[in-house]
Amino acid sequence: MLKKRQSNSPAPRNGDAPTRGFSLVELVIVVVIIGVIAAIAVPRVTAGAAGAGEAALRGSLKTMRDAIDRYAAEHIGDLPGAKPDGQGNGAQSPEAFINQLTMFSDAAGAVSNSGGASYPFGPYFRRIPPLPVGGNAGKAGVAIDAINSPPVVLLVPAGWVYNPSTGEVIANSDDPNRDGSRSFDEF
Repeated sequence: MLKKRQSNSPAPRNGDAPTRGFSLVELVIVVVIIGVIAAIAVPRVTAGAAGAGEAALRGSLKTMRDAIDRYAAEHIGDLPGAKPDGQGNGAQSPEAFINQLTMFSDAAGAVSNSGGASYPFGPYFRRIPPLPVGGNAGKAGVAIDAINSPPVVLLVPAGWVYNPSTGEVIANSDDPNRDGSRSFDEF
């Protein structure tokens, strides 16, 4: 004959079935397991985010370099920003560079908001992409370095540094990448 097991639970009230809660030891074990899982998962997630930033930087640089090459191909070898934009922005100015890539242009590099027969080229961007990584992350401005080849990082609030004489563009950040092997301006 089976014996009825005694329960540590309080006696049922009003015909309710007896209930048993979790002990403190069981709750502590669950919390410890969740902590171990979080300790394993968090570094993997943050490393993935750093890798995503570097991939976004590579993509933005490729897009910008391709736009510069297309502009030069359509303007008989002239690079964007190398000549005035016809809007009062002089040669080798950030404004001329941005306008010549984001507006319609003619063969001489003069720009207009509307295309047509007079301004048959471009635009090559809707807007300059923002820098996705580093200390100037989120900034879409362009600084001009017409002296150095490749350009060097400048202490200005701009996402990119461009040399209008060579067509080289770099990220305006010398922060190290996720594994420390090189800085973002070397991409």
